[in-house]
Amino acid sequence: MLTVSREIRKILTERARNFNIALDDVSITSLSFGKEFTHAIEAKQVAAQEAERAKFIVEKAEQDKRSAVIRAQGEAKSAELIGHAIANNPAFLALRHIEAAREISHIIASSANKVFLDSNDLLLNLQQLNVGGNKQKK
Repeated sequence: MLTVSREIRKILTERARNFNIALDDVSITSLSFGKEFTHAIEAKQVAAQEAERAKFIVEKAEQDKRSAVIRAQGEAKSAELIGHAIANNPAFLALRHIEAAREISHIIASSANKVFLDSNDLLLNLQQLNVGGNKQKK
C-alpha cells in the first residue's frame, strides 16, 4: 500500500506541475480494485489453498505408506520370534493357551448373558497341556 501511495503521489505531483500547481501532500482515502483484479487475487488464493491441500494429501499418503511398512516389518519380526519360541520352548505354547483361556473367560464373565459351557469349550482343559514334553491323553 505504501508503494502504491508513493507512486500515486509522484504521478500527481508531475501532472500538477504541468499546470503550475504545487502539491504538498497526497492522501488516499479510498482505494478499490477492478473486478478482474479482485477475481484474479481470489483465484490465486484458491489455487494456493488447493496446492497446499494436495501437498498435505501427498504427505499423508507417504506417512501412511511408511507406517504400513513399519507395521508389516514388526508383524514379520513378531511372527519370527513366536516361531522360534514355539520351536525352542514347548511351554510357550502352553502359556499362549492359558492366555487365550483367560481372555475367553473374561469376555464371557463380563457379558450380560448367561453362558453354560464345559471347560473344553473355553479352552480350559489345562490339565491336558503338554508342558514338559510328554504327551497326556485328552
